[in-house]
Amino acid sequence: MSESVLEIRNVSMSYGDNKIINELNLSVSEGEFIGIIGPNGCGKTTLLNAVSGSMEIDCGTILIQQCELDKLSPKERARIVSFVPQNPVLPIGFIVEEIVLMGRNPHLGLLDWESAKDIEIVHNALRLSGTTKFKDRLIATLSGGEIQRVFIARALAQESSIMLLDEPTAHLDIGFQTGVLDLVENIRKQSSLTVVAAIHDLTLAAQYCDRLFLIEEGSVTVCGTPSEVITQDNILRVFGANVEIILHPIYNTPVVLPISSRIAS
Repeated sequence: MSESVLEIRNVSMSYGDNKIINELNLSVSEGEFIGIIGPNGCGKTTLLNAVSGSMEIDCGTILIQQCELDKLSPKERARIVSFVPQNPVLPIGFIVEEIVLMGRNPHLGLLDWESAKDIEIVHNALRLSGTTKFKDRLIATLSGGEIQRVFIARALAQESSIMLLDEPTAHLDIGFQTGVLDLVENIRKQSSLTVVAAIHDLTLAAQYCDRLFLIEEGSVTVCGTPSEVITQDNILRVFGANVEIILHPIYNTPVVLPISSRIAS
């Protein structure tokens, strides 16, 4: 396995008196597509916020490329880690190309203007994300799936080596769900990009991720390949759900089928 580019060691985090993350440990190697799964409120988003530097940890250590996260300046951190949130704040009045151009900010000085190289990087990010066709449209006029692609394009323009995704398929129809994850997977295969994604849909997580980390009560209780993590026992214990698990006919990955508690008439 490649060298670890992200290590989370005994990290705890709280909102007031409510502990969300509890001595959590996690390690990610270069080029991996890692899925963070677990029930609502288990700390998936909180963990990604910590790695992105937007939330402070109570204790523990986060290492990014062997450097302690809190020793990096915001610009240094942004050159290594990009973050695509679940519900991005849409800057009013900006067109798509301007939004993607914001991804170059970590590489610019205080009074610097974007160079021809920066513009080229932005156009390449637009091309890779399939957003060139609406680069001149206002961001507020796009659909949910299109907006998700734009913010992935902005993350690509940031040229970070680690991309964090918070529920990238939330609120999207099935076509956009696979489209967004296919986009990320294709980009990862073309580069050494490392992807860490909080994913609600277990079947999609199994299909796209190399390894899964299952969070229960703020700690990783199971990690491994999708087949090792997504089992009937684990899902019943952590989610409280009865399921049937079958293998995907094409990818041979787990497909999770919920079992209704209703009594057939």
